[in-house]
Amino acid sequence: MGLKQSYTLFAPIYDLLIAAASEAVRAENLKSLHDPDPQGLEVLIAGIGSGLDIPHLPAGHLYTGIDLTPAMLDRARLRAAGRNDIELHEGDVMALPYADEQFDIVVMHLILAVVPQPQQALREASRVLRPGGRILLLDKFLRPGARAPLRRTLNLFSRHIATRTDVVFEEVLKCCPGLNVQSDQAALLGGWFRRLELRKEEPPVTP
Repeated sequence: MGLKQSYTLFAPIYDLLIAAASEAVRAENLKSLHDPDPQGLEVLIAGIGSGLDIPHLPAGHLYTGIDLTPAMLDRARLRAAGRNDIELHEGDVMALPYADEQFDIVVMHLILAVVPQPQQALREASRVLRPGGRILLLDKFLRPGARAPLRRTLNLFSRHIATRTDVVFEEVLKCCPGLNVQSDQAALLGGWFRRLELRKEEPPVTP
């Protein structure tokens, strides 16, 4: 079953399964968006899903959300109702329909471990991010060298339905040498879920 088909089926119950468990950690990971910025930021939410991040997005910035599944976007539109600072698009995070260096921040909550090619999704996020910009990540990742037999066995089934449980973030990051880890904190389930902030290197200053 493809990703779009799976999440079309999950859309009616997705919030019941995910919302309460992830609300606090989503809010914490987006807290830096509340820092004052006189010019405002352009923020991409890659894999916005049903819009669970939307209540935690402060005014003053311009937000773009993209997701593969129309049924999930329908729910995101309900959460964005009444706001004129959020645009929602249907599209693939592994082939973002945006220009290079278009955004100041890219938010990737529970998406890298969902897509079949996490390296490509991170590469695309880096491409559309301006130098000096940040990627805010929340997802489940195995630690390098972790045996995790239960999670790896679970992945044989879950990857065909909804999500992967065998993604090692450090392996994914190798695709993007221009991204540097600024913070890495345990979030849920004893550190299986992690909150990470990445920063894209500034171009070297020529004399």
